Amino acid sequence: MSRFAKDMPVVIWEEPVPAPGGEGPSLDVRPAKGMDNVTLVTPHLPEGLDVDAERTVLKGLLDQYVSGTEGRLIRWYYTPMMLPFSRHLDAVATVYDCMDELSAFRFAPTELLDLERELLEIADIVFTGGYSLYEAKKKRHGNVHPFPSSVDRAHFGAARSGIVDPADQAGIARPRFGFYGVIDERLDIELLDKVAEARPDWQLIMVGPVVKISHDDLPKRPNIHYLGGKTYDELPAYLGNWDVAMMPFAINEATRFISPTKTPEYLAAGKPVVSTPIRDVKRHYEKLSGVMIAGTAEQFVDACERALSLGQTSPDWLAEVDLALADMSWDTTQARMAALLADVTEQGRKVERPAFGQGHFTHAGNRRKYDYLIVGCGFAGSVLAERLATQHGARVLMLDKRDHIGGNAYDELDRNGILYHKYGPHIFHANSDEIVSYLSQFTQWRPYEHRVLASVRDKLVPIPINRTTLNELFDAGLKTDEEAAAFLAARAEPVADIRTSEDVVVNAVGRELYELFFQGYTRKQWGLDPSELDKLVTARIPTRTNTDDRYFTDTHQIMPLNGYTKMFEKMLDHPLIDRQLGTDFRDVRNDIDAAHIIYTGPIDEYFDWKYGKLPYRSLRFVHSTIDKEQFQEVGTVNYPSTDIPYTRISEYKHLTGQKHPKTTITLEYPSAEGDPYYPIPRPENQALFKKYEALADSTPGVTFVGRLATYRYYNMDQIVGQALATFRRMDQARSRVGASSQELRLAI
Repeated sequence: MSRFAKDMPVVIWEEPVPAPGGEGPSLDVRPAKGMDNVTLVTPHLPEGLDVDAERTVLKGLLDQYVSGTEGRLIRWYYTPMMLPFSRHLDAVATVYDCMDELSAFRFAPTELLDLERELLEIADIVFTGGYSLYEAKKKRHGNVHPFPSSVDRAHFGAARSGIVDPADQAGIARPRFGFYGVIDERLDIELLDKVAEARPDWQLIMVGPVVKISHDDLPKRPNIHYLGGKTYDELPAYLGNWDVAMMPFAINEATRFISPTKTPEYLAAGKPVVSTPIRDVKRHYEKLSGVMIAGTAEQFVDACERALSLGQTSPDWLAEVDLALADMSWDTTQARMAALLADVTEQGRKVERPAFGQGHFTHAGNRRKYDYLIVGCGFAGSVLAERLATQHGARVLMLDKRDHIGGNAYDELDRNGILYHKYGPHIFHANSDEIVSYLSQFTQWRPYEHRVLASVRDKLVPIPINRTTLNELFDAGLKTDEEAAAFLAARAEPVADIRTSEDVVVNAVGRELYELFFQGYTRKQWGLDPSELDKLVTARIPTRTNTDDRYFTDTHQIMPLNGYTKMFEKMLDHPLIDRQLGTDFRDVRNDIDAAHIIYTGPIDEYFDWKYGKLPYRSLRFVHSTIDKEQFQEVGTVNYPSTDIPYTRISEYKHLTGQKHPKTTITLEYPSAEGDPYYPIPRPENQALFKKYEALADSTPGVTFVGRLATYRYYNMDQIVGQALATFRRMDQARSRVGASSQELRLAI
């Protein structure tokens, strides 16, 4: 609020306190200490008033105060319990800043839920103190925004530099494990007692007032020290003289939605943190080496030992902490809130708010607001959505024409319970450790080396061509790499000027092998003879002189253990990512207000085919379940001959490792019509794309990413790499801009 006060007067209306004996109702109005333009107002009420009388008096005091103010009001509620005496106020906007699930607290008023329901109806915008609370509220209001805890790094960072130990703590032995905050039903006092009992040489320091539970219920041991409540200014001195900070919260309804502010405060002070498995702590901090999560007393003791060792021996973890805290300032939080608030206070404008359960909008004709609109839920779009939501805290809407996520990598169980790939086989292979490490956050893997056979001259022989292929086709008796190389060289027909796909293959292996393996297959796949296609089409197909029959030779040849769809579901499982499937971007582009668009669809379609359509080849898939355990000996068999209309048959159980008495196969039929799969590599097509690329480069507020948006064929790992590189560029640009006007607009 002190940051909002730089632009407008802020009045904080506090809970009422008893009036001095014999005195009537009054207001204690005073400036907030150390905060310019902030006024504190505390009502003083006579004792003995019933609830209705108290609210009547409070309404009168509020009206009296408001009559002396100038300008239009913004009502900002931290609790619905303030609504009964203030609901009548005329306000330009109403904010519900929901920092806890108050109804879950001990002794919560019975009417709290009804009042919260009313507040959600009248609020123009809702802020929540963390993602778990956001998940609980987002279906009850159409304009909800999560704000996890921020931190004043300078204030708590003072604890890192040898701050003086407070007098009431100075005499306590070490090592010290400390907690500050309200001591109430949210603490696991049984766990606290067990930790103290297990390690009597450890000193457990509890700083904070005891509320809603009895002092008699607190564990009493010589090594547990209750120091009472302290001011915000005093906290760094206590914290700076602990060895480990702890958060021994109970796992109950009262803690289900909390996002403890003390987590980043402890870290800013340079203290390792041990916490019970609070959902938002796990979500945001578990990956940091300085944060340990423990569910039982035994695990908590073990985690405390590791944290103590970390704090004493390894300062490197602090660099990781500082990087994680870099964007968590109150200045950034206030800037984001101010930008969102500005949207709902514009003259004559209200934010759309769904009336959930009624199937319509209470504010019609207004556009939904997101930081990013991502068109396409395949690899490129999903990676960027995950990065922007988790790393920038950006609110993302994803659209896809199809009714599922995962793009062409989508897999599902067929009616027989066999996992198959709806759009043909997708085999993951990569040389990049970074890409595999990134995806490993969302899936476990099973090793899989893909092998392909080609049906040629009534034989099934390995492809790519290797020594085994040559021996089986020509009975060549080749025993060494050198013999195979000489055999191929003897058949090769040198081409002086290599321009086409035909030139590439004939130059390498000669016309006979070209016609056996490449000509017919290419004609079917592309609808063109290899002599009409760019040399790049076949340039990446290897020919081997050894007996390696793997289709790929990458370092990582793996498949998602539970399938691609499960991997995508985990990648996109974030409260800031919304998905709208079965939706054409062209139908809704004017209904969504996004600060930036990331477009992964066909680039020519984005520009309404201004220069004409870019040519693609498509595929038609025929899926069949066979009543036998195995159909073919490898994952894929190619059929190069033009006498057979399909190009290949794939059997998924080879890829997935699934055990099932039946098996599912897919036949692929290339087509000129259908979904765009393969950009056709011809010079005139590339020239047409360059015209669209120039349009894209001159279009502000849109980033074009992915195979269709860049009119190039990419493997899955390449798309992931491209998306990660795109995010790094966006991240660097954001770092250069800082918390500027651009950040306000993007709400990053």
